[in-house]
Amino acid sequence: MSDDDRQPRDSRREKKQKRLNRNMLFKLVLVVIAMSGFGYAMVPMYKSICEALNINVLARSDVGAAPGEKNAPINSQVDLSRNVTVEFDANARGPWEFHPEQNSISVHPGQMNTVMYEFKNTQSRTMTAQAIPSYAPGVAQSHFTKVECFCFSQQTLKPGESKRWPVVFYVDDKLPRDVKTITLSYTFFEVGGTTPPAPVGQLDTKPHA
Repeated sequence: MSDDDRQPRDSRREKKQKRLNRNMLFKLVLVVIAMSGFGYAMVPMYKSICEALNINVLARSDVGAAPGEKNAPINSQVDLSRNVTVEFDANARGPWEFHPEQNSISVHPGQMNTVMYEFKNTQSRTMTAQAIPSYAPGVAQSHFTKVECFCFSQQTLKPGESKRWPVVFYVDDKLPRDVKTITLSYTFFEVGGTTPPAPVGQLDTKPHA
């Protein structure tokens, strides 16, 4: 075969390959556009499905703002006909200071709430500690959801360091109506220290469902 014969064939192959490449590129662009459109559509679709099924949606990006503050979560399922008193307790099992900034608040089921806890390491050394929550009455635990809490992880404080930590929570509107008061108690103990942990409760590593 002469060089003159090969050149047209090579030229046809190159054109065919370029055409295939263009087709593939076009298909990939269509896939990207379709996926982007689907991603944008998922948000209103999800909200519509939740509204149709009467499911409450809490936006994680809004968590942390206290009721009344800018960007505070809005819960359309707040039961304004009920009031539940939530009491806060703190047990400091060691040489440090640990307490809530308020002893109790009155909340409506379904309402997002924020309570601050204060902690101070009064020792001359760095310490790492963990908080264990407990609830009273026990039935309240499955209806008490913490969206943000210092108890989700271990906390390290330097000598003399003070910190303020939020507990963002809401009480389930399915809480039995005869439960008028819930007590949330935290026991704070040093990890690896000589002070034993509280005998009740479990380490809280993720939000309660």
